[in-house]
Amino acid sequence: MKWPADRMESQRGKGFGMYPRAAALEREGADVIHLEVGRPAFDTPVDIKEAAKQALDAGIVHYGDLQGTERLRQALARKLSEFNGLPAGPENVLVTTGLTQASFATFMAALDPGDEVLVLEPRYPQHPPKIALTGATVVPVPLDPERGYRVDPERVEAAITPRTKMLVLVNPANPVGTVFTRDELAVLADIAIRRDLLVVTDEVYEYITYDGRQHTSIAALPGMWERTVSLFAFTKAYAMDGWRLGYAVAPTELLGDIHRIAMNETTHPNVFAQEGAVAAVEGDQQPRHDMVAEDRRCRDLVYERLNAMPGVRCHLPEGSIYAFPDVSGLGQPDPEFAEQLLHEAHVATEPGSSYGAMGQGHLRVCFGSEPYARLEEAMDRMAKYVQSVAPAHD
Repeated sequence: MKWPADRMESQRGKGFGMYPRAAALEREGADVIHLEVGRPAFDTPVDIKEAAKQALDAGIVHYGDLQGTERLRQALARKLSEFNGLPAGPENVLVTTGLTQASFATFMAALDPGDEVLVLEPRYPQHPPKIALTGATVVPVPLDPERGYRVDPERVEAAITPRTKMLVLVNPANPVGTVFTRDELAVLADIAIRRDLLVVTDEVYEYITYDGRQHTSIAALPGMWERTVSLFAFTKAYAMDGWRLGYAVAPTELLGDIHRIAMNETTHPNVFAQEGAVAAVEGDQQPRHDMVAEDRRCRDLVYERLNAMPGVRCHLPEGSIYAFPDVSGLGQPDPEFAEQLLHEAHVATEPGSSYGAMGQGHLRVCFGSEPYARLEEAMDRMAKYVQSVAPAHD
């Protein structure tokens, strides 16, 4: 018997980061502060939970619409028009089991073996393994760290070959926190149109922006609706990570094939959870605003404390819930630094090299995953550890 399939070779390097190590320490009794997992520190707002409970009591427990309930897709179409500026109707929305399924179904529907996919780097590490399963090749395109991890159009153009089919964009960016401006996106849109590229845009952090910055959906730019698949989720903005609900948005001629893949995975998403999602979209948005305000307070704390540590440099995140400090000045490879920080200080972070070659020497620190007081404690512990290793490298 031959096991597994050849395609699994592309998954050898995929794992679940530092979380299993942190969880193992917790089982041994350690007080671990989790800054490695991109999960919100907040509970799901009460009205969202109540809507799901009421749906259960009302008997909304059976098979539902394969594309997502009509009620939720109509609510999302209104949101997409008002907030994102997209010409989407309910027929352009596919509700999925998280953005993870939406991206996987999109890659499976769009890519053939031998295709090339441009991915901006430092990159979100969950997209490349899915691309690899299709037989396509990931081509990293470095962002410009000297300008705060901004798009370098010349690097994008230089990476395109006759086999390039797709550009994958995460905006706001994970792990570096860049909120790409409308002008930057217009440059990418021009390249995509001229070079006939499909754009897949992950916008899970669309609401989490700071200092007056505004999120722009690239599909709203001229000529981009027809060549863009936009991916969203309820995960971060509404603290619904465990609900596993996301959605893909695209012209019907693209969405139909994505739907065929999704149907083969899960048939349709959870029906009573979708009632909670309706409440999230149509209900009081003040809890969302409050959570973003607290995320900003946590960002400011972590940014200030990291930059006060000897040998550590960190740029100011414009959005998302991550800081991406450069710890190369401390003389340890980032995987070793993250491992030692976990075991000696019981602070869990992710090594930056998990996010591509440009992440080497960095850490990803999730400032949105713990309450403010726990973040203060994490920074105290990290500062103490940094002090213990910095003198030998000064």
